[in-house]
Amino acid sequence: MSETRIGLIGVGLMGHGIAASLLRRGYDLTLLEHAGNQPVDDLLAAGATTVDTAMALAQAVDVVILCVTGTPQVEDVLFRKEGLLEGLKPGLIVIDCSTAIPSSTVKIADAVQNAGGLFLDAPMTRTPKEAAEGKLNLIVGGERDLFDRCLPILQAYAENIVYAGKVGSGHQLKLLHNFVSLGFSTVLAEAAACAKLAGVDADVFTDVLCNGGGAGVVFNRLRPYIETGDASGFRFSISNALKDMGYYTAMADDVGAPRGAASAIQQVYAQASDAGLAQAAVPELIAYLARPGDVSQS
Repeated sequence: MSETRIGLIGVGLMGHGIAASLLRRGYDLTLLEHAGNQPVDDLLAAGATTVDTAMALAQAVDVVILCVTGTPQVEDVLFRKEGLLEGLKPGLIVIDCSTAIPSSTVKIADAVQNAGGLFLDAPMTRTPKEAAEGKLNLIVGGERDLFDRCLPILQAYAENIVYAGKVGSGHQLKLLHNFVSLGFSTVLAEAAACAKLAGVDADVFTDVLCNGGGAGVVFNRLRPYIETGDASGFRFSISNALKDMGYYTAMADDVGAPRGAASAIQQVYAQASDAGLAQAAVPELIAYLARPGDVSQS
């Protein structure tokens, strides 16, 4: 499918890496102009082009990849005036790499299919670093034949790709993944804050964890901040963490699952966001929680 024309909506930290990876693999790439995009000069120099509306993008390409913040943004880009649906032509493939509420994903997939298009939900895990390297993880929901057909495109920007099942399954699994990841981040942040307030040496604290039950991917991302204040290893904002926890609790409600721990974790991110840390990276939650007397004990 290297001759396939691809459009990308959402050139943020993750989308920029996806775009660069697709260009390295020789794909024809068109970007949607948007004020929230990262600088795209390097992408344009590598051969990308731009259009002004989602409708025009849909008319110009064979596949559209969505990499926007969440459910409201996905719905907006599909349903707004001069949106994707207005330009959708029969056979257009929409691949949603955003994090979204699964019930909305099913509604969007139905709208795309009723307009003659095809749909996959393919949310990502990992960080902007892996996006730039073409080494993301993808969890994909949709028809198996369509997944197989699109696999070469997905492999252009991901190295671990799991087929999850029917439409919406990718987003279900992404929310489960993020609950575990963000939940452990919160537990580790609280423990690190307690260690700091108790006068425990940061290096000793991390050595004990990494040689015991605290080791793992999330620990490795937060460890530099615990030891030196370097938050660059986990460039995921408090606001995005709060959004994803809200999506998770909504999904839990939809299926009748317990969510006591999730609600508590969501509250921690909400408190940090309300305190002015919405755009701070998740590791900075540690410094916030280590403020004596500033944090609710509920």
